[in-house]
Order: sequence, then structure tokens, then C-alpha cells
Amino acid sequence: MERIKILVVDDESRMRKLVKDFLVRENYEVIEAGDGEEALDKFYEDKDIALIVLDVMMPKLNGWEVCREVRQTSKVPVIMLTAKGDESDELNGFELGADEYISKPFSPKILVARVTALLRRTNKIGQEADVREVGGIKMDKTAHTVTIEGKNIDLSFKEFELLEYFIDNQGVALSRERILNSVWSYDYFGDARTIDTHVKKLRSKMMDKGNYIKTVWGLGYKFEVE
Repeated sequence: MERIKILVVDDESRMRKLVKDFLVRENYEVIEAGDGEEALDKFYEDKDIALIVLDVMMPKLNGWEVCREVRQTSKVPVIMLTAKGDESDELNGFELGADEYISKPFSPKILVARVTALLRRTNKIGQEADVREVGGIKMDKTAHTVTIEGKNIDLSFKEFELLEYFIDNQGVALSRERILNSVWSYDYFGDARTIDTHVKKLRSKMMDKGNYIKTVWGLGYKFEVE
């Protein structure tokens, strides 16, 4: 069985080696890049890259620019690494399509756990078929696809997980904090704007079915099929 390939991008060689060592221990194959331009070159050269671990502050092209370009052609999962603690940076990353956001310094074991969890959620690590249908929405959790009235809807991985969480909790008023902790799967220190940003984009892509996601003023949101 071929090993899953992960592209690790960081201008600090020691950081790349640290991340690589821990990923290799879990039987992942690691491809390294030391700047944004090299990262894009290697990404376009190898179509089997299953996930990108991407530092933000790098020479030539920074992580934001790399993520933006990757998202123009691919849904490959992206975990952003940064030394910055500004919430606006996290929001910027999510807006550009990043799936996870980890601030330095971090535990390599936690990074590997998030890599594995993200690969499992995005169907890079096998799992049994799981299909849900509600109100004209068909969600195939195994294939990671969503159709509405038979039309395929192009969702990012985090938008998919958000919709999945809403469907699994139909009729339940969900606070923003509960959504963050459940969908992002770890203690999140950002603010509610992250949820509002994702809900706005998800509603737009769902067309008239976006009305199923109702705002609960002063609390959060509730998914309710009309």
C-alpha cells in the first residue's frame, strides 16, 4: 500500500525536519519545500499530494499567497502554521480556504493527530460509506460530496463539516462556541466571526436551501428543514 504524501512547507529547516520526523513515524511520506515558490512547484509536479502543512511567513511567496493559488485548482487539505496570534490572521486563512490553523510553538504530536483526523474526514484514509439525505440535500460523507436537488455543490472541507454538523443536530439551537469546539475539533481561541464567515459562504452555496440555516439571535444558529 502506497504511503500518503504530505507536503511540508517552512523556510526553517529545523522546523521541517521536526515535522517530517513525526509524520514519517506514522508512515506518511513527506515532501519538503523551503519557500512558497518551491512549494507550488512541488505541488504541481506531484498530483498525489494528499495534504499540505504550510507556514505563513516565508520568502518569495508567503503562505497566504500559496494557499490562494492552490485553492484555485485544488481542494487538498491545508493546515496553516504561524507564529502570529492575531485573530485576523486566522480569519484570513479560513477565508482563503485553509482547513486548520496551528500557532507556533505547537506539539508535533498534536499536529500529527490533526493531520490524521483531517485526512480521515476528507476521505484520504478509508472509511465505510455514509450517506445522509434531508430536505433535498444529499450528503455523502465517504465521497465528501454534497448535492442539492441533484446538483453538485462545491464546498470546502470546513464548509462540508459545518453542514454535516448542522444536519446531525437538526432543530437544535447551537451556540457559536459549541459549533467552534465541535467542528474545529479542538479548543479554539478565535472569535465568533469565524463561524459567521463560514455560515455566510455556506448559505450562499446552498442557494434557497441556505434558508435551512437560521440565525438564533444572541446565540448562534439552528438547522431546520422547512
